[in-house]
Amino acid sequence: MNNGIAIYPGLDNTPKENERLLETAAKCGIRRVFTSLHIPETDKSRLQAEVRSLLARARQYGMEVISDVSPATRDILGIDENDAAAFASLGITRLRLDYGYTAEETARLSHRSDIRLQLNASTVTEEELQNLRDAGTDFSHLDALHNFYPRRGTGLSTGFFREKTALLHRYGIAVGAFIPSHRGRRRSPLADGLPTLEDHRDCPSDRSARALAALDVNSVFLADSLPTDDEIAALGQLREHELTLHATLLSRNPDVRKLLSHTFTTRADEARDAWRAQESRPLVKQFGIVIHPENTDAPYLGAVTLDNKNYGRYMGELQIARYDLPADARTNVVAQIAATDLGLLEFLRPGEKFSFQFPKEPDIIE
Repeated sequence: MNNGIAIYPGLDNTPKENERLLETAAKCGIRRVFTSLHIPETDKSRLQAEVRSLLARARQYGMEVISDVSPATRDILGIDENDAAAFASLGITRLRLDYGYTAEETARLSHRSDIRLQLNASTVTEEELQNLRDAGTDFSHLDALHNFYPRRGTGLSTGFFREKTALLHRYGIAVGAFIPSHRGRRRSPLADGLPTLEDHRDCPSDRSARALAALDVNSVFLADSLPTDDEIAALGQLREHELTLHATLLSRNPDVRKLLSHTFTTRADEARDAWRAQESRPLVKQFGIVIHPENTDAPYLGAVTLDNKNYGRYMGELQIARYDLPADARTNVVAQIAATDLGLLEFLRPGEKFSFQFPKEPDIIE
């Protein structure tokens, strides 16, 4: 995934903290930086003193720099209105067009080779997208990024988020969204997190990022001022269009462990009682594995089950229980989704990719 961090020169962090943030992100494989240059609480003199060196440092790391554009931004940077070349010369490679750009102006800018454009994914309408298309916009130079919401209670609902993201995808536009830092320094003045989805305001950032990946976003940004190194590293490992579920391994069978290391896809014909993996039975045949009965206790919500040899041609059927189910001697319980991740199961839809992440040295429950 093409994930990112955010920097806010002149606000919460010292210049050294911002430089280290860029360095840490680059080492974790993160190649995008979002910056907002018109926050009212920013120390304008500090911002002007810091912004150019930070942009230059991001450019040294080969990072794409996204900046929102407003009259205040242009004033701070000393740039004439709509002078894309001047933005590009500073190292800003993508402009987020929130203020005053017509469809015709956007279309014209979209054909420049030195700058890319970004739409506000949370507010754009289908009429606006159609106007951009009619004006001749080069959509290959365009992506979209949702807003973040500093005030508690104002973040987007999941349903609205899905609708806007799906709309943009229908026009071939990649979509990004923000998550807050859970353990790092949250951005002032409210310091209450900067999520796109209100549900993510108080969640660990890794879980929020994995939820967004399952919601088909193409990039995730850590929005707060100074996320922790662990949060940045986890974001660097995020997989696109795949739900990674933390789980405890319950099987002693090394063949089962090998099987569970694969990425699976939920079947198109959605079952009532469980999410079914379409690849597991073919993989068991491919590996020549025989699944013997083991831990055939009753599966609870989030149990990962594997049918054993007593189920005949269903041997190797892998499922995740949607609720508590009765025990079946033909079905092994081979893993259990972590309690903290049970809420992520709601994002499993037909055709959704999913995988399991186990502790490096899994505890086998007797």
